[in-house]
Amino acid sequence: MSAYAHQMEREFSAQSLMSREDTGTEMGSSYMVESGFYMTSFAATIFIAALVTFGVLLITLLVTLAVMLQSCENRSKGVVEIEKSFENSYHYCNIFALHGELNSLEANEVPQVCKSLAIRYIKGGQYARDLNFTMWMIESFFSTVSPSNDRSEAVLLDIDDILTSHLWRVSPSDRIEDATYLKHLLTLELYKKLQSKGWELVLLSRKPEKERYATIEHLSSLGYSGWSSLIMRLDNEMKMDTREYFSIQRAAMKEEGTQVISVISSQMDALTGSFPGIRIFKLPNPLYYYSNNQIENGFVM
Repeated sequence: MSAYAHQMEREFSAQSLMSREDTGTEMGSSYMVESGFYMTSFAATIFIAALVTFGVLLITLLVTLAVMLQSCENRSKGVVEIEKSFENSYHYCNIFALHGELNSLEANEVPQVCKSLAIRYIKGGQYARDLNFTMWMIESFFSTVSPSNDRSEAVLLDIDDILTSHLWRVSPSDRIEDATYLKHLLTLELYKKLQSKGWELVLLSRKPEKERYATIEHLSSLGYSGWSSLIMRLDNEMKMDTREYFSIQRAAMKEEGTQVISVISSQMDALTGSFPGIRIFKLPNPLYYYSNNQIENGFVM
């Protein structure tokens, strides 16, 4: 080999050695992952810091979601408790109303919660639904029976339900007024249907006989006419228990040869006692608590 060739080989070897040393020095401050990607220490520091930040944000998000879910659960639990409380009070007041009517309890003996629920019962629309269903039951029954030719059967109607409904002033609410109007409408419609089928309609009232003329005028103004008889309390009957009063009137009708087919009222005193008829119907009366001696205050539907 010539001297020039040996000289070139030595220079190339020296350059290769220097290149390897430089590479080794640079590798000392770098990182290599399995994929063969090299990263400087500064870039690695930034990458690790980003991972830590992301982890902190993720934990914060999870904690926030857990708190929100717990809050929603507590709120839902609160709503359920309120609904349960209302449901329990509603059932309690239904039972109380039943026994209150059976025992003629006074208004001041009624828990305040029941009076509040009674108004809610109307404003929520349940009263209207119950009234419609009751009217349907009455009409269904009378579609299965017919009056005899001798007209010896009669239907008794408690007209105090009719005469006092326009006075109902529990709350200045359109819903209340709508419920009052609905009762007027459905009761009058039922009256006319029974009349058109030939039933003798006997009207019973707790009011004194001295108010007969005013009562007739009132009934006529509301669209009622053509009844068979209107029975009102004589002076010696005014202090009589109303349940006894209604029983005596039905017994007298039986002695006269009149069979009571049905009694229709929203109050229990008219529906209990002797000779109640073949079928009795109780109209919904959410504010029974204001009946009887509270009629003058205008709180009966």
